Amino acid sequence: RSEAEGDEPGWARAREEAEAALQELREVVRPLREPGYGEALRRKAERARKRRLRLQRRRHEARAAKEEEAARAAEREAKIDQWRAKCIQEVEEKNRERELKAAADSVLSEVRKKQADTKRMMDILRGLEKLRKLRKEAAARKGVCPPPSADEAFENQVESLKTLLKTRTELYEAEERALRVMLEGEQEEERKREMEKKQKKEREKLLQQKLEMDSKLFGDPAEFPLGHLLQPFRDYYLQAEHSVAALIQIRHEWDQYLVPADHPEGSCIPPGWVLPSLPTNDTWATAVR
Repeated sequence: RSEAEGDEPGWARAREEAEAALQELREVVRPLREPGYGEALRRKAERARKRRLRLQRRRHEARAAKEEEAARAAEREAKIDQWRAKCIQEVEEKNRERELKAAADSVLSEVRKKQADTKRMMDILRGLEKLRKLRKEAAARKGVCPPPSADEAFENQVESLKTLLKTRTELYEAEERALRVMLEGEQEEERKREMEKKQKKEREKLLQQKLEMDSKLFGDPAEFPLGHLLQPFRDYYLQAEHSVAALIQIRHEWDQYLVPADHPEGSCIPPGWVLPSLPTNDTWATAVR
């Protein structure tokens, strides 16, 4: 009994702590017994779920926008690199053409210099012949006549030099003709390249006009996924571009309605697409967009 009396304060404290814990547990459990607590808890969980989904969607959209921007930046960089490579190629081609023309001009100038030297040497030979003739006449008036062997040796030497100079002149003329042909060929190639560049620009311009026209008629292809609602219509109106049989059939159907330009009941087929007119009011504009 003395032990029980001695332990009574301890039991009292334990009982008080148990009652306090029980009271606290009752306070915690009390809201769960209220009628609208479950519904409020469900709405709170639903709000938390929607917020989590919204944050996930925003992160996904931000990541997609970042990837799209990176793709556009890469495309821009690729276009810039392509343009830079094209400019470098054009500059290198112009430099090569300039160097080739300079080299050809230098060789042509050298050939012309050789031709001028040959002509000068021919003039010198004719001057020597004239000088010898004058000296021979002056000596004859004084009664001095050179032996025939001297005249023969002089004439042989002059003829030999004339033959050599004539051969060189023909060689230099052949070189000049070859260089001129080469320069004319380069100029023709340059004109051909310029014409090809011009035709390429014209084709690109016509292609761009066609793409813009198709975009106005059928919409931008980049904005239409494969399963888009208008895809069957695009396939129908553009089938002639992918099938010869479809092209023949469509042309046959159109040919049935060929009429002269002054026909009272119809008009001739237009040469290209008939573009829609611009919207005349806001309602129409919203439908077009």
